[in-house]
Amino acid sequence: MLPKKVANDIREGNKILPEYFESVTVFFSDIANFYMICKESNPIEIVNFLNEIYNAFDKVLDDYDVYKVETISDSYMVVSGLPEKNENRHAGEIATMALDLMSMVTVFEIPHIPKSTLQLRIGIHSGPVVSGVVGKLMPRYCLFGDTVNTASRMESSCYALRIQVSEVTAGILEELGGYTLESRGQINVKGRGMMTTFWLWGKDTFKKMLPDQSLALSLSKHKFK
Repeated sequence: MLPKKVANDIREGNKILPEYFESVTVFFSDIANFYMICKESNPIEIVNFLNEIYNAFDKVLDDYDVYKVETISDSYMVVSGLPEKNENRHAGEIATMALDLMSMVTVFEIPHIPKSTLQLRIGIHSGPVVSGVVGKLMPRYCLFGDTVNTASRMESSCYALRIQVSEVTAGILEELGGYTLESRGQINVKGRGMMTTFWLWGKDTFKKMLPDQSLALSLSKHKFK
């Protein structure tokens, strides 16, 4: 998966140099109960399930100024603010997209596991990154830097059916206005120490259905992975 501009440069034989971006927003999601789903599925059902859910995700992304970086198993990575810069809108694009994806899972059904709940969890962080193309035979557009690692930690320390954002991202969203944020307080983040994080619950202009907060709360103590 390569951005159009980068793909064109490669086709034209141009050298692709690493590029520094001062401020972008990185999104990670995974399926908190993926292990349980795998236990009740055969390999073909897993492939079909992931294909269906990611096709649905990709359709949502079409409505936002974002770039899908990669998918690995049940992990889904997206960024906004590169390769085309968009000032500080990147945090809002990712946050609203995250709400849209969370809304989608409220109605998504796993075909071979009727009445199952898809327990998505999302982590978001904003900051600088370096982008670069790795490989020649199968080139990949990759992101590097602490921002990527921190966004991943926001996801891995998140609860099912919740969106956790860093203090940096929360600050940008507060500047943009209209987002409903709740402080989670300080948590011990692996490799980062104590960090103040926030739950993203909604947006004033976002009217789609979101997971019931009481259900999200009931799942908050579960250890899925």
